[in-house]
Amino acid sequence: MNAVLKALRERVPRATLGKWKEHQRRENPLTVLRRQEATRIPDLLPIRHERMRRDPFSYYRGAAALAALDFADLPVTGLRAQICGDAHIMNFGAYASPERNLVFDVVDFDETLPGPWEWDVLRLCASIPLLALVAGVRSERADDAVVAAAQAYRESMNRYAAMDPLDVWYARIDVDAALRAEISIRASTQELLPTLESSASRSPRFADRPPLFMRLSRADERVELAHGIFRAYRASLPDHLRVLFDRYHVVDMAIKVVGVGSIGTLCLLALLVAENERPLLIQIKEAQRSVAEQYLGMSRFANHGERVVVGQHLMQAASDLFLGWSSDGDRDFYVRQLRDMKGCLVVEGLRASTLECYARHCGATLARAHARSGEPRAIGGYLGKSAAFDEAMVRFARGYSVQCERDYAAFVAACARGEFAVAP
Repeated sequence: MNAVLKALRERVPRATLGKWKEHQRRENPLTVLRRQEATRIPDLLPIRHERMRRDPFSYYRGAAALAALDFADLPVTGLRAQICGDAHIMNFGAYASPERNLVFDVVDFDETLPGPWEWDVLRLCASIPLLALVAGVRSERADDAVVAAAQAYRESMNRYAAMDPLDVWYARIDVDAALRAEISIRASTQELLPTLESSASRSPRFADRPPLFMRLSRADERVELAHGIFRAYRASLPDHLRVLFDRYHVVDMAIKVVGVGSIGTLCLLALLVAENERPLLIQIKEAQRSVAEQYLGMSRFANHGERVVVGQHLMQAASDLFLGWSSDGDRDFYVRQLRDMKGCLVVEGLRASTLECYARHCGATLARAHARSGEPRAIGGYLGKSAAFDEAMVRFARGYSVQCERDYAAFVAACARGEFAVAP
């Protein structure tokens, strides 16, 4: 062990990464949630609240701003990478690469920013016992899954530390038969993509399904807004992809309510077709300030859509061809294709062995994502070969997940008092 690494471990012992104390908090969790929602569309917030109060894990998914507040006061090594900023276990998944291969990677980048690698690992590990609680997986098996994630992160980071930077950049995690058996690959015509209506006399159109999916009439001012966003978005694409994009034209638009944490931001969906009438679905999603910026400093990008796109390219091994950004003058957006192949963890009937397998893949994936922009030799050297880091992550996951359960109970009580409006 060299002197620099020894000094780092003495300054920040790996065991200290596992400590959580509620008294460290600077603010009330409900205050943090209210502040974040001040920039959201008010009419959509009851849907967000309804989803967050379903169970502790759903609440956790909507509380990335609270996690950033909590993590900002925790000890870190000072080693940085491009971080996801919201790396809970359901923000990993499988999707089709541009070559149509099924790969496994981080899939959400709304909060991405350069920052401490520890924050992503803490967010991932603490999400595991909360998901296990909802799925009915015993707590000791949840601990096994946390160990699997932390160990995979540590061992993978040490493996990337020994690799050439180009090899790290080209590394990706393909969905093999073992992983495919553990996750659900859902077809585009089911939950992932909206229903399309078509006839012999006209191009396909969206099927209206309010309030979660609302087709826009041509007279709606948001249609013109979207066309303006598209014009600016086109300029963010490389020249050769503009040629491809120009083969399509917009035939329909809709507003879509997405996820949990993102609800309240503007999300538009555009249906495009080319001469052969094969549909292309493009999502225009509002990008607001990252929840981590208050503690890590402002993004170097003036447009938050560009911040999201650059972060995604830095962390993902294979990104969408149509990934770009835009602005309407007041709000920033990132633009992407709505994918037609996705794989994710299915909570219903979740087995402990499946959770452990999935957590292991998430840990390995996160290490690869951090190794692309961070310092794998320094991070890997700090983590070492012993289980000290893994054990610290189990302790943190236990303590912080219990804290999140208390926060969830307080949020449910606040909803019952009428402090947070809930959709019927």
